[in-house]
Amino acid sequence: MGQSLVSTRTAQRWFNHFKNGDLELDDLPRSGKTWKYGVWIPHELSSYQLQQRADTCMDLITSHRNYQWLSNLIAGDEKWVLYVNYTRRRQWLSTGQTGVATPKTDPHPNKLMLSVRWGIKGVVHWELLPNGYTITADLYYQQLDRVAEKLKRKQDRVYCLHDNARPHLAKSTREKLLKLG
Repeated sequence: MGQSLVSTRTAQRWFNHFKNGDLELDDLPRSGKTWKYGVWIPHELSSYQLQQRADTCMDLITSHRNYQWLSNLIAGDEKWVLYVNYTRRRQWLSTGQTGVATPKTDPHPNKLMLSVRWGIKGVVHWELLPNGYTITADLYYQQLDRVAEKLKRKQDRVYCLHDNARPHLAKSTREKLLKLG
């Protein structure tokens, strides 16, 4: 089809308008509303669950007012970092132009694991693990020692926030956290 031709579907739609006696060529006025979906929520909450959430929020707000526990919170996580991180982006192109070529990513890229611990004032400790290494309970235990050493003179009390990965939940890790206070 050329640029001056209408699509088959447009021709069919106009044919149906004319066949039904609608000879108006201008669009009808619209309501000005857009067609959108409502907000998706994963599930409905009972009134008890809503009250529990509100109570928890109030407890957190109140405890923060009474004791500055956020300043003692240290969070941590691990992340795989790729040596090469190609990203493809959409591009605006004129007719006949070709986009910028992007190399296809390797299905098994070289990567390192980055382990980071941070608090309210920024990053406290980070380290890149050697190629091929992942976090084990022993390594996590050693990292806790290094973080505690850095925080020894800065904070009197530390609260650790981490996910439930196996090294974080190991018996040796729990014992170390109790020992550190």
